[in-house]
Amino acid sequence: METYLTFRPGGSPLGNVAFPGGSHEASDRDTYQWFGPSLSQWSKRMDVLDQQLVQAHIVCAIRELFEETGILLAGTDEQSIIEMADPEEWMSAREAIAGQDLSFDEFLRRRGLGLRTDLLRPVAHWLNPNFALRRFDTWYFAATVPNRQEASLLRGKGKWGRWQVASQVLAQRNTSELGDLVGQPNTVGLNLSRISYPAVEMMLEAMADANGVVAYLSRSRSLDLKHPDLLVRDGIYYLEVLGSMSAESSRPWQATAGH
Repeated sequence: METYLTFRPGGSPLGNVAFPGGSHEASDRDTYQWFGPSLSQWSKRMDVLDQQLVQAHIVCAIRELFEETGILLAGTDEQSIIEMADPEEWMSAREAIAGQDLSFDEFLRRRGLGLRTDLLRPVAHWLNPNFALRRFDTWYFAATVPNRQEASLLRGKGKWGRWQVASQVLAQRNTSELGDLVGQPNTVGLNLSRISYPAVEMMLEAMADANGVVAYLSRSRSLDLKHPDLLVRDGIYYLEVLGSMSAESSRPWQATAGH
């Protein structure tokens, strides 16, 4: 099973190597043509009462996926999915949306498209540690890539992005294989725990353990909030994940943060 990993510039507190994503924008709460589960159903699934916030999470996930990879979960009805006919036109639209010269909802309206929210699955809910300078309440989603769409980096902004086999990344987690492949100053020579966030490693573990993509997407999950906490043992700092471990991992997880 493969997943798309990207380099996150700027010393992101959610990991230098992580999944595509980003922060909410005001337009994420605008009115969108909506295919798939209703906001009420999504609210129950995510156990979040504020349906506007639920919409913002879902729209943000779909928008950021499009901006950063070119994968667009949208169609003209509940059965259709858009195809990428003109790569240059697609890239120009992504640049305009990322630069906030074009709103995502306007881009979709011009093409008569609605969001295919049924292609998303929530897989985890994380809050980064309380010692972090900035705290992020983050939802992670999984989706399959529609036929005839291919991931590509956003022109002028993307540094590195590539499909990676989850089991292979984990097999090399104690080496600098992935960090060297990414090839950035803050990844070279570092192992997986030093360049990623605990949520990334735990979701990679779940992917590696799953019996294929369908099994991973259809898995029943607890979406309890999880967050890392700092521990010191024998002068070594560790991150211990607190919260329900049933969502994406069946065993306690720790990663060395440094000395």
